[in-house]
Amino acid sequence: MWFTGLPGAGKTTVASALELRLLEQGRSAYLLDGDRLRRGICADLGFTRADRDRNVNRVGDLARMIADAGMVAVVALVSPYEATRRAVRAQHDADGLPFVEVFVNTPLRLCTERDPKGMYAQAAAGVLDNFTGIDDPYEPPLAPDVELNPEMTVAEAVDTVLRRLDDRCA
Repeated sequence: MWFTGLPGAGKTTVASALELRLLEQGRSAYLLDGDRLRRGICADLGFTRADRDRNVNRVGDLARMIADAGMVAVVALVSPYEATRRAVRAQHDADGLPFVEVFVNTPLRLCTERDPKGMYAQAAAGVLDNFTGIDDPYEPPLAPDVELNPEMTVAEAVDTVLRRLDDRCA
């Protein structure tokens, strides 16, 4: 389950709720959250395009390992570039592992208003460079498996994602 969207879109919120719901159902799941990974195994990477691609590829490798072990890998990662997300999907497909791309389609205006970490304000003030959605692009998925919008409750979003997961894995 690969959640992508702008910073502050709600990826981690919905992905965390999905992981919890899966665990409550007795299904093995593990959340790979972009912020946590950037403080750990991806701490050596910056925010250039090359480093963002490396970050997505590393997380994709971890997700494949988790899925190969029979668990649901729940990834919450901005993953701004369509080509890199497509490559990660292709790797999953080549290994015969399901891949469900979930686009958390929250408009930039709303993400900027939410600004839970103050990063949009820092980018606007010129303190933070290469910030996705401001001075670095975000390429929305061309054909996501699931698209969530900000009008949905977290529970509705989780239900929608679970239906797609169950369809894909049936």
